[in-house]
Amino acid sequence: MITTSEMKALENQAELEGTTKLELMERAGEGIAQEIENTIKNNPGLTKLNKKNRILFVCYHGNNGGDGFTAARYLLDEGFNTKVMFIGNIHKLKFEAQTNFERLLDIEKEESKEIFVKNLPDLKSEIIVDAILGISTTGEIKEPIASTIDWINQKKVFKISIDIPTGISPDTGEENNTHINADLVLTMHDIKPGLIELKKEDKVRIIDIGLN
Repeated sequence: MITTSEMKALENQAELEGTTKLELMERAGEGIAQEIENTIKNNPGLTKLNKKNRILFVCYHGNNGGDGFTAARYLLDEGFNTKVMFIGNIHKLKFEAQTNFERLLDIEKEESKEIFVKNLPDLKSEIIVDAILGISTTGEIKEPIASTIDWINQKKVFKISIDIPTGISPDTGEENNTHINADLVLTMHDIKPGLIELKKEDKVRIIDIGLN
């Protein structure tokens, strides 16, 4: 088990030892994409999902969103009909997230395919991936995140959260004023204290990103 502060310390130590945060994000995205593929293959309710059906990533401008951009790219490479809804501020993207955001933009331009979509109410998908806040969840959930969470929760689709469902404290499990009701959580490196109850329900998978 690992807390938020311990996780950040591990990432900083890895960087000091030569593994960049961009590389860690690449590993996370690849692992997330692989686990989503495995989930589709092994979940009886999703076995009819084929590569023509839509996987929608909902991303914010932090590192959780960056992991989402990266995973979306891997799924696109595998031929899955993958879309991304960006609800953050493009000017607040940090280097790692911005790099992977721009990689998706390049694919969209080079292959003349729509990847980024805008209108939530009109979007149809079979899997929605919550790449909004993750372990950065602190304080009251505000707009535009609050209404986006409500929209996601209303959809009768399979919901996957990256690291921890947005709106749940990673260190305590305390539920905020609103939070994602995830069917599955893909968390990096080790279980977070806030995921204990979801782990009991077998709703947590750990993604190895090579941290010691």
